[in-house]
Amino acid sequence: MVSSSQAAATEAPRHRVVIVGGGFGGLHTAKHLSKSGYDVTLLDKRNFQLFQPLLYQVATGALTIGDIAIPQRVVLRKAANVTCLTATAYDIDPERRVVLHEYGELAYDTLVVATGVKHHYFGKDEWRAFAPGLKTAEHAIEMRRKIFGAFERAEMTDDPQLRDELLTFVIVGGGPTGVELAGAIGELAQKVMVRDFRRIDSRDARVLLVEGAPQVLPAFDEKLRVAARHHLEALGVKVMTSTMVENVDAEGVRIRSGDTLTDIRARTVLWAAGVRASLFGQVLTERLGVPLDRGGRVRVAPDCSLPGHPDIFVIGDLARLTDARGREVPGLAPAAIQQGRYVAATLKRRANKKVALKPFYYRDLGSMAVIGMNRAVGDLRAFKVTGTFAWFLWAFVHIRALIDGSQRLRVFVQWFWKYLTRRVGDRLVTGAPTSTKTLRAERLDSPPPTPKP
Repeated sequence: MVSSSQAAATEAPRHRVVIVGGGFGGLHTAKHLSKSGYDVTLLDKRNFQLFQPLLYQVATGALTIGDIAIPQRVVLRKAANVTCLTATAYDIDPERRVVLHEYGELAYDTLVVATGVKHHYFGKDEWRAFAPGLKTAEHAIEMRRKIFGAFERAEMTDDPQLRDELLTFVIVGGGPTGVELAGAIGELAQKVMVRDFRRIDSRDARVLLVEGAPQVLPAFDEKLRVAARHHLEALGVKVMTSTMVENVDAEGVRIRSGDTLTDIRARTVLWAAGVRASLFGQVLTERLGVPLDRGGRVRVAPDCSLPGHPDIFVIGDLARLTDARGREVPGLAPAAIQQGRYVAATLKRRANKKVALKPFYYRDLGSMAVIGMNRAVGDLRAFKVTGTFAWFLWAFVHIRALIDGSQRLRVFVQWFWKYLTRRVGDRLVTGAPTSTKTLRAERLDSPPPTPKP
């Protein structure tokens, strides 16, 4: 008679699926491989999934990070075959089939890469120190510190030129993120914080949205682009289209419109102009010779696998994919979610020796952008919406898209309270303040003031 331990020892090892990246694509792949018979490991440099479309609301105080982030292991707690590990992956060895990370290595039979994108400063990476982007929780908190810290310093200073610089906010990039940021800051200045200060009027703030294309929201329908600009201008935002940024530094930005160069003195510059695929795409091209496009994305087969490597899938923003209709799949959250589900279904069919799925088909549900309270534009393919109805529809879509029920409830309560009261509750200026010891040392090291004659 064979004991249970002997039987377990003679069992074939389970197929190991390693997923690198716990964002929309990676997390949904893991979630849909629950109870699949695969041994799944989700590896991410952070231990939480972040709902990036609402990061701008964290940056402008409408929500907290906890409202839009949740640990992956909480989402997957009922998936007994899924293990969540927190570490930064930096390389792969395709011959040995291992992923190398900061604490060691992880063996795989199938690899799913979903590492997303980072900011793209178009060869001017030094601008990052002066113009933070918005892709991570840390970025949102940094933006929040800069935005509300500028108002606090403006309240303190007696220098009118410095006050003007502090109350000038420049957003670079007129896509959905830039439009939403500009609208939120405009609403803060023009409506939300009007009675909060004693020495300044928040309505004196200048919000400038700089876009290189002839209109904001270039990917949207003409009618929606015009409506978005109208909504922004109603909130006091100055929209500067057909305008390129030439330089960004601690004093502000230099812009070019036609042949005219203009220096704008501003202490708060925010970047929403472009993204580039994560560096893991470079790892794949070095190890496997797969081609990358100009944005660093990996070209994948119609089933999301790497050509010539059916055991490696790339999904989400890192993938350059043409779907079954011949359309380029956009780098949006719904696309990453759909790709995650598709790859999970493909692996399940492989395990059951079923016929492979048809090539990936992207179900395009449209795009939306919100511009302050009661203002939004949406291209939903079947119809186009603007104004208050669009805002309510946007709110419903985003609450529904949150992966956890408790998140949905918290965000709904926050938005409902904000809608009724026009109050924003999380205007905290966080970060390490300058210590008294440092200030005193700087004062003692500085030369004494020259006495007046």
